[in-house]
Amino acid sequence: MIVIEGVHHAYGERQVLRGIDLELSEPRVGIVGANGSGKSTLARMLNGLVTPTSGKVTVDGLDVARHGGAVRKRVGFVFPDPDAQIVMPTVAEDVAFSLRRQKLSTQERDERVGGVLARFGLAEHADHPAHLLSSGQKQLLALAAVLVTEPTVLVADEPTTLLDLRNARAITRLLGDLDQQVVLVTHQLSLLAGWDRVVVIDDGLVVADGPPAESLGTYQRLMETQ
Repeated sequence: MIVIEGVHHAYGERQVLRGIDLELSEPRVGIVGANGSGKSTLARMLNGLVTPTSGKVTVDGLDVARHGGAVRKRVGFVFPDPDAQIVMPTVAEDVAFSLRRQKLSTQERDERVGGVLARFGLAEHADHPAHLLSSGQKQLLALAAVLVTEPTVLVADEPTTLLDLRNARAITRLLGDLDQQVVLVTHQLSLLAGWDRVVVIDDGLVVADGPPAESLGTYQRLMETQ
């Protein structure tokens, strides 16, 4: 359970969130909003990358401002640009790097890495240079490097932004099939069809919250007036 209570946030004098109250318990939650609406700031709060100026965000009762390390063990985060997350030379090394703080034997680590690479279709690329992968493969690698740590929640901030439609759909299908709760920030509205809930953020406020058809209809009408 993710609980957001009375959250405000400002970068200097610029207010980006203006009193957000949400409880996120559904398996698949989408967040949409125009550029600068505050949606990415809100997403980053869910695993403590950003802490509220005022108010509170908790994950399973853990305050992200006070227990950031424990929260990040539960909540994985995927950025829009996978190159921002790839830190090691080869594909397998990059996934294994995520396990560096876990007390695993070499065999356990190798089994975890091999399993997640197979799951995401990257097993044949295990020893390949990570930065030479295609854009779609890089995003799969970013997901694999997060999910190998077995979080209970995955927050994905516009993970299909740099992808063509085919790869975007493939990534979204993959997200939809995960065991984890998934919170997806996206501009590609069609990808949210069939999700449990969509939250619309505009000018730092929640302006719609409900089934995808209703929330996305509100968002589209809002965009037509701006």
